Amino acid sequence: MGTEVNRRDLIKRSAAAGALALPAMGVLSSCATGGGSDSDKVEKGEKSAKNPLEVNEKAGLSVVIFNGGYGDEYATDAHKVYERSFGKVKHERTQKIRTRMQPLLVKGNPPDVINNSGAEQMDVASLISKDQVADLTPLLDAPSLDDPDKKVRDTLLPGTIEKGQFGGKEVYHFNYSYTVYGTWYSKPALEKLEVEYPKTWDEMLAVCAKAKKEGIAGWTYAGKHPYYFAFTLYPFIAKIGGADVIKAIDNLEPNAWRHDAVKKAFEAYHELYAKGYVLKGTPGIDHIQSQTQWNKGRALFLPNGSWVENETKKTTPKDFGMAVAPSTGLDKSDAMPFETIWAEASEPFMVPAQAKNVEGGMEWLRVMLGKESAQNFTKLVSALTCVKGAADGMDLMPGLTAANGMHKAAGENIIVPRLPDWHIELHKDRIGGTIATMMAGDLSPAEAVKQCQQHADRAAKADGADKYKHA
Repeated sequence: MGTEVNRRDLIKRSAAAGALALPAMGVLSSCATGGGSDSDKVEKGEKSAKNPLEVNEKAGLSVVIFNGGYGDEYATDAHKVYERSFGKVKHERTQKIRTRMQPLLVKGNPPDVINNSGAEQMDVASLISKDQVADLTPLLDAPSLDDPDKKVRDTLLPGTIEKGQFGGKEVYHFNYSYTVYGTWYSKPALEKLEVEYPKTWDEMLAVCAKAKKEGIAGWTYAGKHPYYFAFTLYPFIAKIGGADVIKAIDNLEPNAWRHDAVKKAFEAYHELYAKGYVLKGTPGIDHIQSQTQWNKGRALFLPNGSWVENETKKTTPKDFGMAVAPSTGLDKSDAMPFETIWAEASEPFMVPAQAKNVEGGMEWLRVMLGKESAQNFTKLVSALTCVKGAADGMDLMPGLTAANGMHKAAGENIIVPRLPDWHIELHKDRIGGTIATMMAGDLSPAEAVKQCQQHADRAAKADGADKYKHA
């Protein structure tokens, strides 16, 4: 109980102090002007059909991987493919991406590839503004590894290139995994309660009420990383009010958070707390702890992305029957259909502009986009990639099979919120913190709406905020 109270105090202070404190991430990013020079870079290699990016075949390569839900085995396997033609790869894995990488960027001595992901993901928009990130257009225009008659860009799923753009045609972040977000659950758990997955909010409350009578919570989530809530909340808002509501939020438009769809969504989610349908202690646990509690059958529903099947494989019972569904809608007045989901290219990689072997970094990404590496990734981590058709014919795990089916059922009803990468601190800390405070019972939905709009208004006044807009 003490953990829960401390967590509540922390998120309350964090949300309240949003306008007063400059975040450490922003301070570091603003200092990242670099100290290296072109003389530190390796010489380019000779261009050929097998070496279209002019990689120095003798030069080494350094790659840093976020050691999270996907682990790093897929990367070490890709190193072996790269090393068939080029120099040795120095490999590092860490969960402390910002702590480890930001100082190297400041000094001008970064690795050649950074998997910029996780809770310590660096603010790439800020790094781009300081010329710290290489434009990956040469990679996209290079011939693909498997078919030299196709450019790399022509092998990618729709939206992949756009996800790496920040106000221009340049591509700075390459998002490798294709993630499907939604509400995750156990099929047998619902069958035992003799219920189906709820499609309206009244149905959701009824299912949670039935679960509560059996001593099971309706929901749990990553209380310490409250932006996980966005994985179901943002598409819920879009369903209620339409995709343009999310675009207005992304654009930091005045009063975007005051839209009626946001109010209704906040009121609905707050009702989960008010009726006691959230697992006790949830505000004080992280993503791993919430997933473990879910695996143990202590809660029915978990907002998450399609990496969760791999991340929970050590705690998932064999008969768990993992599945995922779109966010539950509000009612028949919804502007978008129940099948609407948030799905996108994710798990970003970047090549620092001051890396010693920029060409090698892009070649390593080209290897990752080859069929061998793409299928290996899916096999190892139970996740799709951004490569068209790479998973066709493969045997997929239950959760990924459900995610793939959900994606196909959505058709064109897919939203891709850009707040998480255009304004990462606002999304994770400010908005996430406010939602966490509301779900802990310390803010009313109306107060949460007001606070989210205040955070967005302050972000809109920041230098460079106007660069990132939906057309």
